[in-house]
Amino acid sequence: MGIIYLDSIDKLTISPSVATIGFFDGVHRGHRFLIDHVVKMARSSGLEATVITFDRHPRQVLHADYQPQMLSTLDEKLAHLRQTALDNVVVLHFDEQLARLSARDFMASVLLRQLNVRKLVMGYDNRFGHNRAETFDDYVRYGAELGIEVVADTALAIDEVNVSSSVVRRFVESGNLPMANACLGYPYQIQGVVVPGLQNGRKMGFPTANIDVSGTGKLLPESGVYAVRVRLEDNETPLGGMINIGIRPTFNGKKMSMEVHLFDFDGNLYGKRLSVTFYKRIRGERKFNCMEALSRQLADDKRMIEAFLESVDK
Repeated sequence: MGIIYLDSIDKLTISPSVATIGFFDGVHRGHRFLIDHVVKMARSSGLEATVITFDRHPRQVLHADYQPQMLSTLDEKLAHLRQTALDNVVVLHFDEQLARLSARDFMASVLLRQLNVRKLVMGYDNRFGHNRAETFDDYVRYGAELGIEVVADTALAIDEVNVSSSVVRRFVESGNLPMANACLGYPYQIQGVVVPGLQNGRKMGFPTANIDVSGTGKLLPESGVYAVRVRLEDNETPLGGMINIGIRPTFNGKKMSMEVHLFDFDGNLYGKRLSVTFYKRIRGERKFNCMEALSRQLADDKRMIEAFLESVDK
């Protein structure tokens, strides 16, 4: 599969294709359901299968104060797309010039002239063009004028819920990781670098690594304690652990943090990049009257999470 970064108006040398377009945040099961249909249509038509996506969320260009809360970084998104049977992934540089294009102009200048799209498959809830003003019927009409066949795809439903990035975000935000992971098709993951913390956990016999995720733009799950697995950058074997997301009210904290305690690990993690995979929220964050009470609760959390992770392995 080829990755094409498009930030100029030059026509690419790309074979005629069946394409779909979208931000594809998370590349969840709904996205892959759509991509599978694109691939099948392409193979039956003797064309290539192409996904067209963007290097940043459009709202980052349209609204200067927008703070991303994404399910995947661009690198993660591309890694997931590489696992599909697509022939091409085109990454458009989203800027103000692109944002100003009407749907028809976008179809004519980008899809047809630059990318050689012959058939466009629209996701069930997807729209594009300046202010997303046009409807699916408009896309069909423009396509007929330009020589691009436009067809609509259906939604993928899990437990009577149509899978979409916004639905997955709601599950993550509410701490419902089992449903989020079911919709994603893989466990939700956040990467970050270990930075110095207050070391309160070490005093209780539960040393934690304070993970800085401020630059990732990734969505944090609801505050609480989670069963996780963690992969160190220099070790492919994941370690079991428990993570607390929140403000640490027992210590009168004010700032949101993400601290993980790794099971069966003793070593220096400062400066290392960790990949945290989330499985289940065990409990909410709460304030304890003393460190002893918190320590007892952490011991209970650890026993519960170790048993849970062992059951996941079976």
